[in-house]
Amino acid sequence: MRMVDIIEKKRNGKELSKEEIEFFIEGLTNGTIPDYQASAFLMAVYFQDMSDEERANLTLAMVHSGDVIDLSSIEGIKVDKHSTGGVGDTTTLVLAPVVAALDIPFAKMSGRGLGHTGGTIDKLEAFDGFHVELTDNEFTKMVNRDKLSVIGQSGNLTPADKKLYALRDVTATVSSIPLIASSIMSKKIAAGADAIVLDVKTGAGAFMKTEEEAAELASAMVRIGNLVGRNTMAIISDMSQPLGNAIGNSLEVQEAIDTLKGNGPKDLTELVLTLGSQMVVLAGKTNSLEEAKELLKGVINDGSALVKFKQFIKNQGGNPEWVDDPKLLPQARFEINVVSDSEGIVSEIVADAIGVAAMKLGAGRETKEDTIDLAVGLVLRKKVGDPVKKGESLVTIFANQEEVGDVIGMIKENIHIGSDAQESKLIYREIHE
Repeated sequence: MRMVDIIEKKRNGKELSKEEIEFFIEGLTNGTIPDYQASAFLMAVYFQDMSDEERANLTLAMVHSGDVIDLSSIEGIKVDKHSTGGVGDTTTLVLAPVVAALDIPFAKMSGRGLGHTGGTIDKLEAFDGFHVELTDNEFTKMVNRDKLSVIGQSGNLTPADKKLYALRDVTATVSSIPLIASSIMSKKIAAGADAIVLDVKTGAGAFMKTEEEAAELASAMVRIGNLVGRNTMAIISDMSQPLGNAIGNSLEVQEAIDTLKGNGPKDLTELVLTLGSQMVVLAGKTNSLEEAKELLKGVINDGSALVKFKQFIKNQGGNPEWVDDPKLLPQARFEINVVSDSEGIVSEIVADAIGVAAMKLGAGRETKEDTIDLAVGLVLRKKVGDPVKKGESLVTIFANQEEVGDVIGMIKENIHIGSDAQESKLIYREIHE
């Protein structure tokens, strides 16, 4: 078998066999296939696409290029969730304890974030002493006993995907549906879950800018998951404005706690209930999404989800008393209100630009070497559709430096006040196959 023949076959629009795809991924991983041939392969896929079977075979080949996490010793149907990312995405911090409170094992590998704010791991480390370095035995025991644990990602998970992603980034092939879908699903499948729920974002703060693009990606990932034996569902959700009100690590933890108490932002609560209901159905607790949603509301209303969150924080070295008094979390030295220069209705909040403003305060990373300031960030006081008076607060900046003029400028440029606003919609559709 020769790589040049595989490239030519795909270039001509023909379907590759499982063996040909495995040959490519194995050679890419061990270095016997050079970057120039791998790049040619990526461009051929970009223009000729892949069938569902090719996509599934590519995904599994990447899964088996490195470590595969074995969760078989954890009792029950293990559920996992993936979001394609956004601004103020606090979902996992609420979703995990809510689902676990229904005795559904939530065993998650998570990472640190590049971009606007930290990843789930960074947010959880706002609790002093919280750690994600657990042995396999500790992780398994914790999930079996308490149904919830979050650990850091393995260093050798899907190494072929890492190599492919680096090449895609410099060969203008990032925006290929089969390459995006197989990249995401390979990591989820290697992480060992039985069932996967996907939150595919669309809008200004998302990678997929239109609903149609997001739906195409979501459908591709759902089909891959189901073809390789993982029950998979997806939703398309809005990221044209930030999710919730808080953008920044400690601030998002505080918002998660409020949501677990039943006092969170309407959009964050709706997203948690929508994703959580799919997880409950996939875990076999009920066949009805509506019934699942009521079960989730129940564990929020009776306080058991909050108790589960405190138990989770304690299990992994954090102080659960901080949940009862979030002011013990890292706090910024300065609070600066950005006020409206006019009266009207908030017509647009440009999500990605507001995220960059938070990153400029130190809430996120531009490079892997950057250090995150867990205390800083932004809290939106108005969302799209809200009325606002001149001089009323639009955003509160939480900073550890007094001079934040450039951040104020970015906020004012990217929150638009008009005479009306289009109705804001959070969930566009659900995809089950």
